[in-house]
Amino acid sequence: MVIGIGDDAAVLRPRAGEDVVVSTDAMVEGVHFRFENQSCRNIGRRALVANLSDLAAMAARPLGFTLALAAPAELSLRRVDDLLAGLLIEAAEYACPLVGGNVSAARETSLTLTVIGAVARGRALTRGGARAGDRLCVTGRLGAAALALAKTARTGARIRQLPTPRLHAGAVLARISAVTACIDISDGLLADAGHLLASRGLAASIDRAAVPRPARFAAACARLAIDPDRLLLEGGEDYELLFAVRGATPSISTLRRRLGIEVSEIGRVVPAGAAAGDSVAPGWRHF
Repeated sequence: MVIGIGDDAAVLRPRAGEDVVVSTDAMVEGVHFRFENQSCRNIGRRALVANLSDLAAMAARPLGFTLALAAPAELSLRRVDDLLAGLLIEAAEYACPLVGGNVSAARETSLTLTVIGAVARGRALTRGGARAGDRLCVTGRLGAAALALAKTARTGARIRQLPTPRLHAGAVLARISAVTACIDISDGLLADAGHLLASRGLAASIDRAAVPRPARFAAACARLAIDPDRLLLEGGEDYELLFAVRGATPSISTLRRRLGIEVSEIGRVVPAGAAAGDSVAPGWRHF
């Protein structure tokens, strides 16, 4: 960061030989969050995590972010302070400073973040390289975010779960030549598999039994009378990485060792119309 907050614009300087990566996400009250079911700090933290996850999916390292905060006049200063505190906790954790932004009046609260990152020139992971026969793998475990939301809806419990942006994992995947495509899981496993594959005339054949899930996940779903497969396959906001690997190597054990986190093989890339098991399907709908 050459020039940060306090001027008309920020000036960021990536290293020589790097490309700049930019992503924007909005979190809108009543659509993406409600003040009554989670803390303001958690809302702020999740807002930055969502953006950092986009950088992770493209193997970029964070440089900084801007915030456009819109809020009604009656929003308390304490809530504003706590929203910002949550953002700054994640900013410090992942070396992604707040470098500017804007404040505006609005009918509801919203946080629109633009995150800026950098990646070695020509080395960004993209969605575009998968081919039929590639293995499909995911980091971490899926379903925790959807389960937390379901608990809130059924019991009124507050959301405390917070995902982790897989920045280190994305950077490592970019150095593995067998990795052909990558996306972060924000809209749900099946929906994001569709984003990864459908435009190329491909689909995902997924072994639902192989999809990693939190401990005691099935029992928690049973207590809430919720189909666990629906949460696993269609629930969003896990912010794990879904990626395609060409060939038998590296093995899952090698991927786990290199990434330093849990990795699971959950299926294959197949031609559209040839999927056995779960083909791509919608998850989170933005409109």
